[in-house]
Amino acid sequence: MTPDNDSIAARTPNAVQNAAATAPRAGKKAFPRRNAASAVLAGLAVVGFSVAIVAPAGLAMSASEPAHASVTTAYALAARDAQNITVSVHGVTPTAQSRDAFEVYVTPKPTPTPEPVVASSDSSSSSSDSSGPGPLFYTGGGAPAEWMAAAGIASSDWGNVDYIVSRESGWNPNATNSGSGACGLVQALPCSKVPGNGYDPVDNLRWANGYAVGRYGSWGAAVAFWSSNNWW
Repeated sequence: MTPDNDSIAARTPNAVQNAAATAPRAGKKAFPRRNAASAVLAGLAVVGFSVAIVAPAGLAMSASEPAHASVTTAYALAARDAQNITVSVHGVTPTAQSRDAFEVYVTPKPTPTPEPVVASSDSSSSSSDSSGPGPLFYTGGGAPAEWMAAAGIASSDWGNVDYIVSRESGWNPNATNSGSGACGLVQALPCSKVPGNGYDPVDNLRWANGYAVGRYGSWGAAVAFWSSNNWW
């Protein structure tokens, strides 16, 4: 071994120790760079992954929103079809006609036809038994003088009238001949010839006054005929 080799040998352990001492420091400098690069790559990966998830979801949400459809009402159609015409003739502007009013005619419901009412057996039997309305008998008051005055008979004839009426009916306004049907104070025959009501004393005497004057000429002549024939 030469002196040079000795110096090399002597330096070799120191060199190895120095190399061993410096090696860890070099490794400590390299690891932080790798960690920083890894962190950057991891961040970019997270951002890319997030974009890949959120972007399709946003597109789907925007595509899923339905468009607002326009709704057309009957009033909108009528307003669209309405015409507003303004015509100017020599400076005169007519008034626009309004088309917003409508008249509605409602057909009335027909009145139902009433159902016929069936008469009961009691009412039918009572109607069959009755022979119609009876005579309208006199129910009022009064005296012979009042009746003759109301009938228009002259007071000079009242004695002759009393002679005939006393023998025909006894001044009973409701006197009726059961055989002939003559009625009233003077026993008019038939009773229906008396205008009004044959049982009313005034109506009966009014008719008798015309009958006595018309047939016999006067009440005196009528009394003379009655006294000879017992009728007139």
